[in-house]
Amino acid sequence: MNIALILAGGTGMRLGSDIPKQYIEVKGKTVISHCLEIFGTHPQIDAVQIVAHAEWRETIQEQMPVAALHKFKGFSAPGSNRQYSIFNGLQDIVQYAEETDVVIVHDAARPLVSMSLLSACVDACKEHDGVVPVLPMKDTVYLGDGKRISSLLEREKVYAGQAPEAFLLGKYYEANRLLIPDKITRINGSTEPAVMAGMDIAMIPGEESNFKITTKADLERFEAMTRE
Repeated sequence: MNIALILAGGTGMRLGSDIPKQYIEVKGKTVISHCLEIFGTHPQIDAVQIVAHAEWRETIQEQMPVAALHKFKGFSAPGSNRQYSIFNGLQDIVQYAEETDVVIVHDAARPLVSMSLLSACVDACKEHDGVVPVLPMKDTVYLGDGKRISSLLEREKVYAGQAPEAFLLGKYYEANRLLIPDKITRINGSTEPAVMAGMDIAMIPGEESNFKITTKADLERFEAMTRE
């Protein structure tokens, strides 16, 4: 079974909106609804678990696409940071899924993930413990303390990670459990616990269009793309 874990617990403060970015309506639907439409209609996704605050759950269910509603398993509580939210979701998922199943972690604020990228993530887990889509760095990358450059990094070996990130459920759950209670609060990216635990994580090409709505400019870009 392939389970999508959709993260919708963020507050989206950088956008400057009165409501979290994933609940802003674009073309008559919330951003998360656009996202759920992809996961609901994808033939390789069997179940959907959503991390969201209680106050937004009714809104999510009211606008949930029918295809996603048929796969919907339940809500999980947000944690103190993104990775703790993931762990909360994993704790709920392991109650109905097998260790050998695949969990696909995705942000509700990334509504333009393609069907092909989602398929590539699921398929990669047939040969690896997990997978992360990446984009190559276009600019020169430096290491420094904010005041001085301390060293140069090889741009060809530096990548920007995207979501969705997919993992074998049992191994990924254990990798996160080992970080409880304090270390998990210092995790920035979903793949970090997997790498720290020595899991075999593959990289696949990401997509420029699969951006996360973080700023007002991102939202305007998404609005423009939905009008095309």
